[in-house]
Amino acid sequence: MTDQPLPADLLFGSNLVAMATPMQPDGAISAPGLVHLVDHLLATGCDGLVVGGTTGESPTLTEAESARLVRTVVDLSQNRARVIAGVGTYNTDESVQRAREAEAAGAAALLLVCPYYSRPTQAGVVAHCVAVADATELPVMLYDVPARTGIAMEAATLIELSGHPRIRAVKDAKGDLFEAMSVMDRTSLAYYCGIDELNLPYLACGATGVVSVVGNVVADRNAELIRAVRSGDLDAAKAVQASLLPLTDAIMRTSQGAIMAKAALAELGIIPHPTVRRPLLEPLPPHRRRLTDALATVAVPA
Repeated sequence: MTDQPLPADLLFGSNLVAMATPMQPDGAISAPGLVHLVDHLLATGCDGLVVGGTTGESPTLTEAESARLVRTVVDLSQNRARVIAGVGTYNTDESVQRAREAEAAGAAALLLVCPYYSRPTQAGVVAHCVAVADATELPVMLYDVPARTGIAMEAATLIELSGHPRIRAVKDAKGDLFEAMSVMDRTSLAYYCGIDELNLPYLACGATGVVSVVGNVVADRNAELIRAVRSGDLDAAKAVQASLLPLTDAIMRTSQGAIMAKAALAELGIIPHPTVRRPLLEPLPPHRRRLTDALATVAVPA
């Protein structure tokens, strides 16, 4: 009898947060900020920490910083949540190396973005993803975010990649719900919503969970949302989603998610500084005011 593969929520979690990378005013990674942020996320019900992804400012992290960040978060989490390491770049060999370093650092899984800027063919996307998936024994979550990469993972590509034994999930930031349902129907890929504005519809359509930027602040509310959908209580799920509309709008639709998530965390005293690395810049005063007003609408655990 062959062993059955573990379900996705055991491999990756269900209430995942696209974790910000706390930084000092000089741009160095903040060790105290990491301690406080990981403690906050675990205390608010996050069961998956996505480290070094878009919200973690991956394009400005060096290879050494990325590996050190994974190792630090693994140590801080003490097996209380899965640590998923963002390892995607536009260079296949570098992505393979980052995957191996993440495995050595103790990551539980990998997040692999579609290669950006170079705009490969779909065959090139497949070759890239297979090379990274073959490089370690870790499960892989594909990250489909065409607004950032300039190229989408087509449904046929996702279906082909689902045949790889370690490619187990998709973080979908494409926003095509019909395609997502179609791929879920034809494969065993677990879907995770990567667009906070659409968490409820994705969960209602069969997504396993979320990879949330807003969850940096209110992972407990995302946990409520997931529980409500899984229990079939659509009215409760709608109420949770509605309660988060002002904060989701302030974080995701003003300046930029990484910028505003850090600003919110700093305003709440969870991290010491809202520093971001250029080309990102801290929010303008109107965006800060909008964020402050939104934070007043939700109860954030201390």
